[in-house]
Formats: sequence, C-alpha cells, structure tokens
Amino acid sequence: MFVLGNFIHGIAVVVKMLLEVYLWVVIIRTVLSWIRPNPYNPLVRIIYGIVDPVTYRISRILPTRIGMFDVAPFLIIIIIIFLQHFVVNSLLDLGMRLR
Repeated sequence: MFVLGNFIHGIAVVVKMLLEVYLWVVIIRTVLSWIRPNPYNPLVRIIYGIVDPVTYRISRILPTRIGMFDVAPFLIIIIIIFLQHFVVNSLLDLGMRLR
C-alpha cells in the first residue's frame, strides 16, 4: 500500500504546484488588464488564452461586473485557494494514511 500512498502524495504535490502557477497567472492577467500591454505580444496572448476562457465561463454563470470592475479573477483566486486547501490537503492526508 505504500506505493499507492506515494503515488497519491505525488499527485497531490503536482496538483498543488499547478494550482499555484495558475494562481500567479491569474494575478498577472489582472495586473495586465490595468496597464493595457501590447495585445500582440506572444506572452500576453498566452496569458490571456489561459485565463480568459475560465473568466468567460464564470461570467456566463454569475454576473461578475460591478461598475467598472470584473470580479471573475477574484472568484477564480478564491476557487483556487479552496481547491488548494480542500482537494490537495485531502489527497496529502490520504497519501499519508496509505503509507
């Protein structure tokens, strides 16, 4: 069973790292929306391509515009923090118990 425990622990670590990277990409996207960078820059296009589909889906479900502000990135950040604390910690605990 220790092999399965190590496998689940490894999955939890990878998921935690991916969520952390995505959290920073969302934060960078939010800052970029304030400074209006060149939309033809490849890095800006990659960041927009990663974050905008998720914010679009959230905006379709919930009204996220409050005046001039779009709160969809903040909702994504809250969801990521929830996933880090609930899913990742649950996987880490399960992995530790199977060792």
